[in-house]
Amino acid sequence: MSGTMASRLPSKKRKAVTRDAPEADKVVLSDGGGDLEANYLDGILSQSEDEESIGSEDSLSDEAGHDSEDLTDSEDDLDSEEVPSDREGEGNTKTLLNGEANPDDDKISAPNHIVTEDANGNTRYVYREIEPVYDSDDSDAREATNTIGNIPLSFYDSYPHIGYDINGKKIARPAKGEALDALLDSIDIPKGWTGLTDPNTGKPLELTQEELQVLKKLQMDEVAEEGYDPYPPIVEYFTSKVETMPLSAAPEPKRRFVPSKHEAKRVMKIVKAIREGRIMPYKPPQEEDEEDAEIKRYDIWANEAPRADHPMNVPAPKLPPPGYDESYHPPPEYLPDQAEKKAWGAADDEDRAKDYLPTDHSSLRKVPGYDRFIKEKFERCLDLYLAPRIRRSKLNIDPESLLPKLPNPDELRPFPTTCATIFRGHEGRVRSLAIDPSGVWLASGGDDGTIRIWELLTGRQIWHVKLSSEEAINVVRWRPGTDAVILSVAAGEDLYFIVPTILSPDLESHSHSLLHAGFGYAASNPQPSTSDSTNKKPSNAQWARPTSSSLSSSGVRLKCHLRSTIKLISWHRRGDYLTTVSPSGQSSSVAIHTLSKHLTQLPFRRLKGLPQSAHFHPLKPIFFVATQRTIRSYDLARQELLKIIQPGARWISSFDIHPLGDNIIVGSYDKRLLWHDLDLSVRPYKTLRYHKKAIRDVAFHKGGLPLFADASDDGTVQVFHGKVVGDMMENASIVPVKVLRGHRVVRELGVLEVEWHPREPWVVSAGADGTCRLWM
Repeated sequence: MSGTMASRLPSKKRKAVTRDAPEADKVVLSDGGGDLEANYLDGILSQSEDEESIGSEDSLSDEAGHDSEDLTDSEDDLDSEEVPSDREGEGNTKTLLNGEANPDDDKISAPNHIVTEDANGNTRYVYREIEPVYDSDDSDAREATNTIGNIPLSFYDSYPHIGYDINGKKIARPAKGEALDALLDSIDIPKGWTGLTDPNTGKPLELTQEELQVLKKLQMDEVAEEGYDPYPPIVEYFTSKVETMPLSAAPEPKRRFVPSKHEAKRVMKIVKAIREGRIMPYKPPQEEDEEDAEIKRYDIWANEAPRADHPMNVPAPKLPPPGYDESYHPPPEYLPDQAEKKAWGAADDEDRAKDYLPTDHSSLRKVPGYDRFIKEKFERCLDLYLAPRIRRSKLNIDPESLLPKLPNPDELRPFPTTCATIFRGHEGRVRSLAIDPSGVWLASGGDDGTIRIWELLTGRQIWHVKLSSEEAINVVRWRPGTDAVILSVAAGEDLYFIVPTILSPDLESHSHSLLHAGFGYAASNPQPSTSDSTNKKPSNAQWARPTSSSLSSSGVRLKCHLRSTIKLISWHRRGDYLTTVSPSGQSSSVAIHTLSKHLTQLPFRRLKGLPQSAHFHPLKPIFFVATQRTIRSYDLARQELLKIIQPGARWISSFDIHPLGDNIIVGSYDKRLLWHDLDLSVRPYKTLRYHKKAIRDVAFHKGGLPLFADASDDGTVQVFHGKVVGDMMENASIVPVKVLRGHRVVRELGVLEVEWHPREPWVVSAGADGTCRLWM
């Protein structure tokens, strides 16, 4: 059996270590089949990668008394990780048995192996790693070199090392990126540590969290400032919103329609120079394609010769030969007869199958020129002229995108939003209304010829009087001021001054004294029979007490009779002067009355156009008169024309002056509301088109609130926020805030007049449906 096992061992053998066993002293070696041929195993030679063999001499087997073969061939066959010493080379090495040290060996003081069991329960010797000592003083010693040869490193993927150096020491696997990151993460870096030194204190420089955030933003190319938005919201310069009003309603200037003389002179100079030959038409230089000398081109068909049909042979391309009918000498069967020629000539160009007829010529030199050459060139030029190759794009810019963004209407409160009170009692249309300066009473007049006074908040009627059964009440206005309560009413050609019987005795007596003071002045100062344009004639107006006792008992104290129907009354801020407008009065259409003197003046001998409205300036001695197309302002002190305002409307219905006196609003029957800045221009600053029908009346709030409103025949009252500042560099801001709906449209008439409360943001409207409404 020993001879058989010895013959199966490979050329490079290991030396077996023997030990005493109680049952058998034989060593059984397996030949790779995996079977044991003895009942009791004395020793096992481990061939695993982790087991290390012990090199010994042949005398080790003889001293133990075993009959095993000599398994060692030479010193070159040593396969152990232990490096033998000089004594071992001389044969004096002692074997370690069962993990006990040999007492005869002085150098080995402790065992260098561990006895364990393998997977089969057999004894296994695991030797410790040899630590070679490097005693050289050479500082340039080379690093450990891997001695595994040509073996791929992938064989060591399952081990913590990647090979062995020259001394047999394992070479550890280098740390990878994950290991380095784990090491850096395990290091605790102090908060604010920078690794720098403060030059002022000499201590480590520590930065705060805010400074570190700034440095981090600078490294990432971000703005260090807090709150900076690198992606602001996009401004839509082009929107799909339909334009509701133009930027300007100014007419086109004349220079856009008249040819320019300057341009005509320049064109004639150029034409003269072309005729004289001083200016030659431009000819673009001919571009010659320069061939690259390095690129060689070959003509593969330069020496074309007929060849046999073959896939590798590419013949030169040739044009298809003309048909028989296109030949100058076609066969007779292709020539048309007389009937075919007559039918071809009678047909239209679009209906012909061919543009030509086959013609026979005896020789090629007898073929004439193409008779349709000039016509075809002309039609081609027409095609190029009528169908240009360049499409001109028109730039459409929404004008509203150029305007500033308007604020939210909720931020502009207070302004009226709902109907709080409805005043019912008139028969027919309510033409006019007015709130007294104290803001407690509302006076209204309509087609029924009655004057009614209401409590503003409750809507209760507290007084009324019927002035006329034939004429309608056109205008109702309170005298400004709280020292006396006087109501002026226009019915037909009569102007009434009323002191209602709802006042206190003291207030009523003072009001009566103001009205009767003019009779004493008229008696002591009789008017001359002749006067200039600034003085009235005795027949212009008649001041007298009412003749009817019923009217006198109702509070009607004074009556002024004019020669034409009165349509408007406007008071001066001091309460002693008032103006009336009668569009049909011609020279007496505009009159200025003095209440304390019972005088009537006609300031204008003639007006250009029918007067529509007139108002006094709230702060200066300036008088505004509106005709159908223009508004004129006059200086009463100097008696001269100051300015002619041109709203651009077809027919002005009404206008009102801002309490500061620098801006006016104009309403027109052509559905436009115009804002004028008198310091800026005589043209409108803003043109607003929000109504579908004519605008009847406009009014500013006189109590200091930046509000104004207009009334229209479409049955709505629109409220606007108009902010006016004293700064000349800032324009007025106009924002529509609310549309008030409630009045019914009767016979194409809606809201006829609006009036603001003296202090509160309330507005009152008079409608053609016979009602008045208070909006709060």
